[in-house]
Amino acid sequence: MISSSSRLPRSAVIREVGLRDGLQSIATILASEHKREWIRAAYDAGQREIEVGSFVPARLLPQLADTVELVAFAKTLPGLFVSVLVPNLRGAENAIAAEADLMIVPLSASHAHSLANLRKTPDDVVAEVGRIRAARDAAGSKTLIEGGVGTAFGCTIQGRVEKSEVLRLMQALLDAGADRVSIADTVGYADPGMVRDLFEDAVKIAGDRFWCGHFHDTRGLGLANVYAALEGGVARFDACLAGIGGCPHAPGASGNVSTEDLAYMLGSMGIATGVDIGRLLALRARVAQWLAGETLHGSLWQAGLPKTFGLAQAVAA
Repeated sequence: MISSSSRLPRSAVIREVGLRDGLQSIATILASEHKREWIRAAYDAGQREIEVGSFVPARLLPQLADTVELVAFAKTLPGLFVSVLVPNLRGAENAIAAEADLMIVPLSASHAHSLANLRKTPDDVVAEVGRIRAARDAAGSKTLIEGGVGTAFGCTIQGRVEKSEVLRLMQALLDAGADRVSIADTVGYADPGMVRDLFEDAVKIAGDRFWCGHFHDTRGLGLANVYAALEGGVARFDACLAGIGGCPHAPGASGNVSTEDLAYMLGSMGIATGVDIGRLLALRARVAQWLAGETLHGSLWQAGLPKTFGLAQAVAA
């Protein structure tokens, strides 16, 4: 909901994607027990949307082989909206069977990246979304379909990606049956001006079916790009605890926006997220122990919350 006195929303949602986007990009295979602890602790910290895994063959991503188990566990937590990523119809059928709340179908606006990542053209993915929608409806499932348009600002393989192509593909996903659409800066090429320009047009097309912004901090502009998206009317963002993650088929794409840094920025601006940052930082410390040897990111865990932080929240209330 956008305030009448400001272009910025009064509240925003942070969807935690570290358990999928983060873990798929590192060597460590985190034990299922630790993943369940992560989900529970994130929930206790106030997060209500978590992407818990991906339905891809275990031989390709052994880090995510326990997704069925994690969906089942996450569904026991009242009010938790559980997402998974699915690359194709087979993965979607598994998501439907697991009763995930939402399945994200990734589409790359870069033709070259799409072939490298999925071995399909962008329009092949649109057609697959149509088949997924038909299967979902035939099963009488309530699982929502989100079409995620990645490499929306360019890619390390193809280079330039036209804004018109991003918007065309987003509309095509909606026409094919996606319930929601989102946009991702997969390789960290975006700047705030580019984000504001694209997101404003995307929201004009999709309205409340525009679901999420996904940014990487590869060149230090992740939070600045979130701010630009807020100005463009978007109030839901993906983030990874400790800023882990990155696309395996996008060299140099280091790390997603850090969940704890994003929660701090939004909270300091008086935008409610429902997140207890103290608990989130405590969880980060545990995750850092589980992922010893991996490269982690973020700034808040080093500096801590400023003494004035609570004042911003009190003024906003």
